[in-house]
Amino acid sequence: MPNLITTKVKICGLSTPDAVQAAAQAGASHVGFVFYQKSPRYVTPEQVAELAVAISGSVIKTGVYVDPNDDLLKKTVAQINLIQLHGTESPERVRQIKNRFRLPVMKAIAIDCPDHITLAKTYENVADMLLFDAKAPASLEGGLPGGNGLSFDWQLIQGTEWKIPWMLSGGLDAENITEAISISGARIVDVSSGVESSPGKKSSARIKAFISKVNNG
Repeated sequence: MPNLITTKVKICGLSTPDAVQAAAQAGASHVGFVFYQKSPRYVTPEQVAELAVAISGSVIKTGVYVDPNDDLLKKTVAQINLIQLHGTESPERVRQIKNRFRLPVMKAIAIDCPDHITLAKTYENVADMLLFDAKAPASLEGGLPGGNGLSFDWQLIQGTEWKIPWMLSGGLDAENITEAISISGARIVDVSSGVESSPGKKSSARIKAFISKVNNG
């Protein structure tokens, strides 16, 4: 049965025209471009300028950063509508970036215990959105700030009231997304590795299957 309440989808880590087209045609509300050089999904500002041409104005173009300096932000913010901070940025740094670059900011919080919910609360008055992702264990070789294909216990955020909108991320795919939405109550979900054939290589078929699953349960 289709969901009575619409859940939006962000497809993150896009790097090819085919993937961008698949996300747009399937109805993604957000697309994400990763400006973090250690990621297999890294794209340059020039690449994003070309990819963004095919994206309609209603789709929110998100730039994903990890502890960015102002120079990187200056080079890239013209291509995006939303700044996603996926590093160790403090609430004050979030405020600085918002004030300087005049774009909405989404702060990602890595979660694996209740203390991280408390941490997330400290960003509610400075960020425009929150994103909840799985915290990579220290033992994970080559672990990234996000896009590791790991999920966290969705019950940790179940029933929590937030002052601002939030997204659910971390290890989501077409197989678990219905359960993830049911437990967490997410109204926006974010997927990257769960729609890939290999790290950094998006599958158009998996993108379409994931969004279809979100829409139809």
